[in-house]
Amino acid sequence: MAERLRFPPLAKEMAAEFAGTLILILFGVGVVAQVIAGSGLTDGALGDHDSIAWAWGIGVTLGVYVAARMTGGHINPAVTVALALFKRFPWNKVAPYVLAQTAGAFVAALFVRWNYTEVLAAFDPGHTIKSQLVFSTLPGNGTLPVGMWGGFRDQVIGTAILLFLVMALTDLRNNPPLANLTPFIIGLVVVGIGMAWGTDAGYAINPARDLGPRLAQYLTGYGGAWRDQHGDLYFWVPIAGPLIGGAIGAGLYLFLIGRNLPPP
Repeated sequence: MAERLRFPPLAKEMAAEFAGTLILILFGVGVVAQVIAGSGLTDGALGDHDSIAWAWGIGVTLGVYVAARMTGGHINPAVTVALALFKRFPWNKVAPYVLAQTAGAFVAALFVRWNYTEVLAAFDPGHTIKSQLVFSTLPGNGTLPVGMWGGFRDQVIGTAILLFLVMALTDLRNNPPLANLTPFIIGLVVVGIGMAWGTDAGYAINPARDLGPRLAQYLTGYGGAWRDQHGDLYFWVPIAGPLIGGAIGAGLYLFLIGRNLPPP
């Protein structure tokens, strides 16, 4: 019986990426639901931007720890693709990893949507742009004067910062954090990005983080999920921007630092 229950290695890796990304989104989308919808009904008593930044960072830390032994804890297609581009990850695993990450984000967002059903209905009965930001990102966080291309620029820059630092923190030649603290430090990186780069586009910096929840909200009553507050078809921005930015950030690290380090 034990022999029959054994899964192929890739299936185990996909399960780890699914679970790690699910944990990330449970914390991340959950805190946005609490701060936007919950605080909207309680005069801001349930959190603020700092709450969001810290909860996303905690979600990243715990998600990476969940998947770390099996996969290293990518939980982000931008990480997976950047590693493959620079020959640190096999291309034949990229699509399965991205599928697992997006599925994990989708399922987690469905849990958040279900759990916050009553609060979302009271805060935004029509399920409009008012609460769309709970699940997916918008330029200028839905209110500030930022458009589609400003959001795209922001996603390229933010994810470049993320991948530059992920590469630095995981390079064994570069004095990485010891005692298994790398996921914790990467979580702090995300907190910092949220606090410094959260205005223009909500710092998705992860295609699965945005696409999975966006699909979940569309299937549960948000008819405008694919567009932003300006009516532009925006869903592609938090996908393409992070993929491009991740490649740039990883490449810059290897060019500026990695190629100058001694061999392990």
